Amino acid sequence: QVQLAESGGGLVQTGGSLRLSCAASVHTSNNYAMGWFRQAPGKEREFVAAIIWSSSTTYYADAVKGRFTISRDNAKITVYLQMNSLKPEDTAVYYCAARLRGIGVTSPLTYDYWGQGTQVTVSS
Repeated sequence: QVQLAESGGGLVQTGGSLRLSCAASVHTSNNYAMGWFRQAPGKEREFVAAIIWSSSTTYYADAVKGRFTISRDNAKITVYLQMNSLKPEDTAVYYCAARLRGIGVTSPLTYDYWGQGTQVTVSS
């Protein structure tokens, strides 16, 4: 069982920055990945970014590429999402997720554990 605890959401103006954190309770398999997804009201949960823990290979959705950066701290078993140049359309609940095995990082169906979510609101 892996528990994920997110923090760092809040209210920010357009163009501002936020950093989200997600602390995992334990390390898992060698091939695990950590991802960030978001869900706005009335919309489906969508992929934002992911990192393969062992190689630090990163993946980004086109909508956030160049503005968001995912990184991880192995000692703290924590993944971060640095969000810069925020836009009102980035407003959503952001979820951290852990995939223990398998391939693919963009579908929420491939992830095994989820955090409770943290609200990010970008005002115009």
